[in-house]
Amino acid sequence: MAGGLDGRGVGHLVIHGHSPVHRLAPETKVVSTFAFVICVALTPREQMWAFGVHAAVALSIVALAGLPARVVLARLAVIIPFLTFAALVPFVAGGEEIEVLGIGLSRDGLWGAWNVAAKASIGATASIILSATTSVPEILRALTRLRVPKVLVSIMAFMMRYLDLLVDQLGRMRTSMTARCHDPRWLWQAKPIASSAGALFVRSYERGERVHQAMLSRGFTGTMPDLEEQATPGGDWARAALPPVVALAVLLAAVML
Repeated sequence: MAGGLDGRGVGHLVIHGHSPVHRLAPETKVVSTFAFVICVALTPREQMWAFGVHAAVALSIVALAGLPARVVLARLAVIIPFLTFAALVPFVAGGEEIEVLGIGLSRDGLWGAWNVAAKASIGATASIILSATTSVPEILRALTRLRVPKVLVSIMAFMMRYLDLLVDQLGRMRTSMTARCHDPRWLWQAKPIASSAGALFVRSYERGERVHQAMLSRGFTGTMPDLEEQATPGGDWARAALPPVVALAVLLAAVML
């Protein structure tokens, strides 16, 4: 099942390399990323210096992993909707107003916009590092070793595997529609698009049923076996703990100031 995740499907997110970050055990990276993001999320918004330290830690890991800056920036585009929402907050929030370039803005709204922008940017960067240095099958195995319920891991595995198939199917349907002189760009063309979405849902459901029956006939018991049972090196845990430990120290300092 991992065949679609090894560089042709969602696995394209991985940037292969031999950096110290790439070599860490995947479960250590999952725990480290989760702990780091939690510390960033709990940091008081008024302590701007703390976010500077968090950002420096994230960028240091980007450099250590050898990730191209343009790739990281391109993937950060996913947070643009959040940044757009944050930019509107100072104009609609209540409370005390201050003038910025002759425009009256809410002070609480400005702090809220900064809070969203800073935490979203740093948290997204941490997630990008994880996805760029750890393949999807490795992340799934890491979740299994971290005692995440195997049913949930199996659901995520099938979701990632068949997401690519659904995208391919949608692309073929769009090509077929275009070949029949249908150019789905305008609002009044929504009916054929909706019909195509319904057909795609039915085909996806039928495909899932066939795959499930085929797996049951081959002895599937509801969970995927872990064929690579091995202990996680203690040194990997120690190295992966450095970013969240620094983030925790910064968080405590920010709270006490």
